[in-house]
Amino acid sequence: MDPRDAYRLGTVPLGVAIAGLFVIVIVRSHATYWVGRGIVRGARAVDEHDGAPRWWHSSVRRLEAWSGTPSAQRGLDLVRRWGPIAVTLAYLTVGLQTAVVGAAGLVRMPYLRFALASIPGAIAWAVIWATIGFGALWAAVALFARSPWALAGTVVVLVLVVGWLVRRRTRPSAAVQAGV
Repeated sequence: MDPRDAYRLGTVPLGVAIAGLFVIVIVRSHATYWVGRGIVRGARAVDEHDGAPRWWHSSVRRLEAWSGTPSAQRGLDLVRRWGPIAVTLAYLTVGLQTAVVGAAGLVRMPYLRFALASIPGAIAWAVIWATIGFGALWAAVALFARSPWALAGTVVVLVLVVGWLVRRRTRPSAAVQAGV
């Protein structure tokens, strides 16, 4: 094996993979941020002027439905409490990234602050996905090619372990249950 192959992701050099993923996540997260900002601006414009177009009312209902979801509320709470730190750390989460980034736009976090907070998070996300993430994906594909049942069994075991860890973490301690 050529030692230079250790720094490649398939046929793509690792640096190129990281740079490409960085661009993808920056574009996606900044678009989500600007959607949040646009929603706030549009809502203000409609409040100031009567006679909003018909499509606006259905969009507002969808936004209200989304903003009432537990994920969106958690994202809003995190951004209000932690500000730019929440944006940086959101890139390391699964399921909260979009909620936190959209919430940053909704609460009108200054763009420069958002952009500076997003850079280290996006770099970390790109490195993780270019290494561990794609490694796990290709391992799953290889396992599926060898035995779909082995992949299914592995997924079931992972779901059970994660569920057990989450339940163990969220269960109140015996002292709390006893009222101490």
